[in-house]
Amino acid sequence: MILVFLGLNSVNGQTLFNITGPDGQIYQLNGGATGEFINTITTAVPLLMISPDARAGALGDAGGALSPDANSIHWNAAKLANIEGKSGVSLSYIPWLRQLVPDINLGYLSWYKQLKKRQTIGGSLRYFSLGNIVFTDILGNTTGQFNPNEFAVDFAYARRFSDRWSGGLALRFIYSNLTGGIDVQGTPSFPGTSVAADISTYYTNPDIKVGGKKSTYSFGLAATNLGAKISYTKSADRDFIPMNLRLSNSLKMKVDDYNSFTFLFDMNKLLVPSPPIRIDGNIIAGKENNVGIVSGILQSFSDAPGVPQADGTLNVFKEELREINFCGGVEYMYNNLFAIRTGYFHEHPTKGNRRYFTLGAGLKFNVFTLDLAYLIPTQQRNPLENTLRFTLQFDFGAFQNQSKD
Repeated sequence: MILVFLGLNSVNGQTLFNITGPDGQIYQLNGGATGEFINTITTAVPLLMISPDARAGALGDAGGALSPDANSIHWNAAKLANIEGKSGVSLSYIPWLRQLVPDINLGYLSWYKQLKKRQTIGGSLRYFSLGNIVFTDILGNTTGQFNPNEFAVDFAYARRFSDRWSGGLALRFIYSNLTGGIDVQGTPSFPGTSVAADISTYYTNPDIKVGGKKSTYSFGLAATNLGAKISYTKSADRDFIPMNLRLSNSLKMKVDDYNSFTFLFDMNKLLVPSPPIRIDGNIIAGKENNVGIVSGILQSFSDAPGVPQADGTLNVFKEELREINFCGGVEYMYNNLFAIRTGYFHEHPTKGNRRYFTLGAGLKFNVFTLDLAYLIPTQQRNPLENTLRFTLQFDFGAFQNQSKD
């Protein structure tokens, strides 16, 4: 497709620009006050991208290279191979839209078990309850009630290839029941189901020095939710699930025998096609996004419609960069017992505009670990604002050692 950007002008505070579509016709598009289109990528079952645990949630949702724990399956399954304990379990609770309704929440249960020195298995259950919905007819009479819900069940395997490298594979079953089987515009609906897989690798080097201090550098790369599209009716097009590529880095600096700081930085890119710009059903910028899974993954790196430039071009690469979310955080740990955390998440305004700070703390006992997280939005309202997230972890290995002592 050849696009020719013809010019910019402003009318009543709205920026307008003209492009020539593939049919040779000139189209005038409204870029709003900023001169840019809001072109957010949407997917089904977005719960798969919600940070399920309070520790990473307090670090701006940067968890791909965070030290391994029972919640590693969500971020990078390969980390399980480097976990210190022999077995453990974690339970998280996340209130959702608590400022509006009291009965929407996300629960997350995960576990792991070390098979041998270099192999670990794990699993998780993520359950999202959307509260109670009352159905009425056109006269307002109650016709029924329903509790929409979604869940995902995971099983993971991780193996260490060397003292520093490991790899992981996770399989996932996804179930989404949003309608309760009611007719949607005369068409029967049904729960959506899908299967997906995660492929990940993890590298850690505990033998480096930064500023004369003993430090540990870790790197993670994970492609998650690679799976089938999902649909809720037979007539509707199937929707992509949030396939995602996560690149993560962390640096843990040991100040002395009691104090340490960990710095984290993650980048996320949805492996889902960008919506094209359509006029009267015709694509005039971008590419067709109703494609197969493999095609969608491949074209997600180059199919953005483009950002208008002053020299009269559409910059596709610039819009592709805007589809990368950045997040990072800092964790201070005292004597491996008490932690204070903070972080920040950034998403471009044309791609969703999620931007927020996070705060949190953690307290570790011999057997239990309790983590808390709190979110402060900086741009738009967030479902997690003004709520506390909780995660409780239990280390069976430490419990057994304590019993022997």
